[in-house]
Amino acid sequence: MMMGSEKMNNSMEIEDENIENTKISLMRILVEKQDPSSKEVEDGALRRFLRARDLDVEKASNMFLKYLNWKRNFVPNGSISPSEIRHEIQQNKMFLQGWDKKGRPIALLLAARHFQHEGGVDEFKRTYFTFQTSTNSQNVLVDDDFEFSLTGFIVYLFDKIITRMPPGQEKFIVIGDLKGWGYANSDIRAYLAALSLVQDYYPERLEKLFVVHAPYIFMTAWKVVYPFIDPKTRKKMIFVDNKSLKSTLVEEIDESQLPATLGGKLELVPIHNS
Repeated sequence: MMMGSEKMNNSMEIEDENIENTKISLMRILVEKQDPSSKEVEDGALRRFLRARDLDVEKASNMFLKYLNWKRNFVPNGSISPSEIRHEIQQNKMFLQGWDKKGRPIALLLAARHFQHEGGVDEFKRTYFTFQTSTNSQNVLVDDDFEFSLTGFIVYLFDKIITRMPPGQEKFIVIGDLKGWGYANSDIRAYLAALSLVQDYYPERLEKLFVVHAPYIFMTAWKVVYPFIDPKTRKKMIFVDNKSLKSTLVEEIDESQLPATLGGKLELVPIHNS
């Protein structure tokens, strides 16, 4: 027999779900009125934006419409071609493999392999990029000489991850390995671009970001980026001490799904080969 507290919890969950569904319906009316193309969007996408704005229909709708406009302009063909991000792929720094214990796909970044792009201006050049946080009104305006090879690479990565998600799963795990990271790898503008993607255009997709092997000098860059991270995203970032590295990771990820470089059993698979 179900206990009284369990019945109450189930009733509250049902009520919360009903409230959320009602707000999704209201949100759909608003966004479809302003952008008819949103009729093709599933409720699950609207739900993620709604949750990212604490069920505020107006804020979530504005956020979603901004995303649609960005998607049309930044990814006009609907996806990123590997030929557009050759520089990032050649650095061989991102790997996609394995799942955590709840079936969420895992991406691994070897941050010491990232260097600022110095290629030709034709490779993934974008005009303007406005970075806005949900916690303040600051904008970071990057001029039209900034090349968004990393931004495109992250979109490419996210699309790869999303296609690997099993039915009913919406989130993923990232492990950022900073072993060997130095000032030559520091790229603040790229970090802000990546952060904007996670917070503004792919909300409620990141489950956790495990930062491992972080050197002391990394904190200089971290202090610059930190103010732009909204509270929800901050809670998802976990700096793992070297002494408890494997024990922390295996709480979420089975050893068979961890990369061998972190004490697991999987060999690294580059993102473009996954």
